[in-house]
Amino acid sequence: MEFEDELREALVAAKSAGDFIRTEYESFVPIPDAPAQISTHADTGAQEIILKHLMAAFPGDGFCAEESTILKSTAVNPERVWVIDPIDGTRGFAMKNGEFSVMIGLTVNGVPVLGIVLEPIQERTTYAVRGRGCFVCRDFEDDEFGPLERCHVSTCATLDSAVLTTSHMNPNKPPKPVVRKLQPGTVHQTYSAGVKLALVARGEVDLYVNDYPEFHDWDVCAGHILVEEAGGTVTEFDGGAVQYGRVGAKRRGGMVATNGRLHAEVLKRLSGVISV
Repeated sequence: MEFEDELREALVAAKSAGDFIRTEYESFVPIPDAPAQISTHADTGAQEIILKHLMAAFPGDGFCAEESTILKSTAVNPERVWVIDPIDGTRGFAMKNGEFSVMIGLTVNGVPVLGIVLEPIQERTTYAVRGRGCFVCRDFEDDEFGPLERCHVSTCATLDSAVLTTSHMNPNKPPKPVVRKLQPGTVHQTYSAGVKLALVARGEVDLYVNDYPEFHDWDVCAGHILVEEAGGTVTEFDGGAVQYGRVGAKRRGGMVATNGRLHAEVLKRLSGVISV
């Protein structure tokens, strides 16, 4: 079975990082006004755990990770690149609201083929492998993952009844341009793009829009394949394929992830929201 070894090792790495993060979380003193770009010792520690495990298992692969850590890649197979965000939504970790995730993705020639989004506090893991579907484990049993449940995107077909997931908004300011343009039925607010994409994949919300003018591969790679393997659609704002592996892992062009039924209308309404 293709990518079976990669999935197994990535799940082990993600769970090890999640266990470490959960321990650090218990003793962490909350920072109520944590800035959006905050990084903590838990981020770097979790990344070292993931890199150490995956580099040992796949020494020839490339690695693209968010934090500056000691371990470095000496890739001999640059077509295969692991894309890692050890704590996606560190603001949620720092504020201690539980809204963060461990994200591990694998791309081959710039195309995501494997993705894992592990939510340490909820002890929930959503993962997918290209062509094999998307699954969620909602609890951990000792050192193993619990029963699996196949994920499917929602069947919502109209934006006025759709649930859009977005980052927390300032209640004292006007809604974000995306919200004003789409006018969804409900807005679900949470930190972590990984959590948002997993919500779409599990059919718990209907769409997610990343409208940041610039972001990075590790912000979306792992969650991207979850949505597609659950039956949804993921594109840039212009409807083109999401590209990975650009210089500096930087991305422009935004990203739209939907249940598929809403995609064309979402792209139409978002025209001109960001400059690509």
